[in-house]
Amino acid sequence: MRILLADDHELVRETIAAFIENEDGFTVVQSSDLTGVEKALVAHDPFDLVLLDYEMPGMNGLNGLQKIMDAVRPRPVALISGSASKSIAEEALEMGAAGFLPKTVAAKSLVNAIRFMAMGEKYAPIDFMTQEEEETAHPLKDVLTERELQVLSGLTRGLANKEIAREIDLQEVTIKLHVKTLCRKLEAKNRTHAAMIAKEAGLF
Repeated sequence: MRILLADDHELVRETIAAFIENEDGFTVVQSSDLTGVEKALVAHDPFDLVLLDYEMPGMNGLNGLQKIMDAVRPRPVALISGSASKSIAEEALEMGAAGFLPKTVAAKSLVNAIRFMAMGEKYAPIDFMTQEEEETAHPLKDVLTERELQVLSGLTRGLANKEIAREIDLQEVTIKLHVKTLCRKLEAKNRTHAAMIAKEAGLF
């Protein structure tokens, strides 16, 4: 069984590869980023399973998963991660990933899951997929009022003050004041910079 394992953390990657290769009939090719994965797909015979680390360079969220799934279809591609949330795992499975493996999974379970996915089955650990996700408040929400967040939402969508005023039923002059306050609180140079800060922080 031929596995392509991609993870930018060398120690983690080599440890997982050692677990897999300890089993009879497994061969592992390793890569540290998405570019390396693409090169390996060209350089080697088809793999029975491709395992991609969600956070490694080149992945760009789930875009990298989609790219590799398109390249190797119908062969299985799965995600492995130490920090991705349950919602990311669910989205990956909905996209057609063969499975999701948290890096906390036990070595024996890991090998069994890989065997399972390589045979065309879907895998995701039940305890991980059924856990309740904690609602974490975004730090920017602590410094902004509800009205300021509404105005900031408009800025991130490229709306003019007049359009934001119409949308949330306020006077345009009031929107201008909110924008000024927003820029001060976010330490933004202007409205565009404020929108950029909000987007980079993942607020919208």
